[in-house]
Amino acid sequence: MDAVVFTGREQVRIERVPAAIVVEPDDVLLRITRAAICGTDLGMLRQPGQLALGTVLGHEYVGIVEAVGSGVRGFREGDRVSGSDFVACGRCWWCRRGDHWECADRAFFGTGTTFGSALPGAQARLLRVPHGDVVLQLLPASVSDDAGVFFGDVLATGYAAIGRADMLPGDTVAIIGGGPVGQITSLVAQARGAGPVVVVEPVASRRESASALGALAVAPDEARALIDRLTDGRGADAVVDAVGGPIGLNSSFGLVRRRGTVVSIGIHHQEAWPLPVQRAFADELTLRFAIGDSMRDGDQLTALVGSGLLDPTPIATRVVPFADAVEAYADLLSQRSLKIILAL
Repeated sequence: MDAVVFTGREQVRIERVPAAIVVEPDDVLLRITRAAICGTDLGMLRQPGQLALGTVLGHEYVGIVEAVGSGVRGFREGDRVSGSDFVACGRCWWCRRGDHWECADRAFFGTGTTFGSALPGAQARLLRVPHGDVVLQLLPASVSDDAGVFFGDVLATGYAAIGRADMLPGDTVAIIGGGPVGQITSLVAQARGAGPVVVVEPVASRRESASALGALAVAPDEARALIDRLTDGRGADAVVDAVGGPIGLNSSFGLVRRRGTVVSIGIHHQEAWPLPVQRAFADELTLRFAIGDSMRDGDQLTALVGSGLLDPTPIATRVVPFADAVEAYADLLSQRSLKIILAL
């Protein structure tokens, strides 16, 4: 089958690879109809780490059930589904709590062994999904393929971020970073009743996108002044770091009010960061980290999107044929596009 594979730093190709098949009784085999290119995919290309040459990329997907293992009960051939970007057993202590990320069986699609055991990715004609009854969810007619492809990662991440921010209706929320995750988080905050949502982003085109999607967009050096005007100088009630690393965390701590909350959803590559602990104590700040989990939150995501309260599709710059995947990666790596969906 054809698949997008990693061929070197910032390099991908479409190559023929062995077709995915059902291996275990709980496997579901999908015929992929949509696969998105995520910022995590781009990060893997820039810092390959444990990504082996020839790895099939991708972890955001919608597909049609092609076959099921003998132990699968929740799905049948022909079902239209989306799925989580990682898999978990669904039975262990962690999974029963809804903490699927902590499952010992965790494996992440298309990222090598960076986040657990390696699984071939979703930018391919077929995808084998272990623990299919746990990982996948049916898509109703009210959710399009182009919307459903966001469920497994960026929408689940934005939803988790706002959920952990202790946001109350009318709160002022600042989001550091106007990439796809930051834009989605802005939409989730608005859908869940935030007051002003401020997206802090240095790239003008991304600020324009944030403004078009209902946020107040501002360059980093102007962010504090804007938030002070909105809050009588208090600072943002909640700040979401959608960048990661010292830049994202330092920026977040510069905008949050006393007794406010910072939630970091950006990927961190550094092992340590100097927490401003004196201020954190004196101002009673809360710092949290969040990872999206559509296995836990899929019903809520479906309700938000299916009802029309939240539409993630404007985040996608365009939908392109699968054959154009290499050009799509090049556009995203050079920041000429915000998000691209591959149609298979």
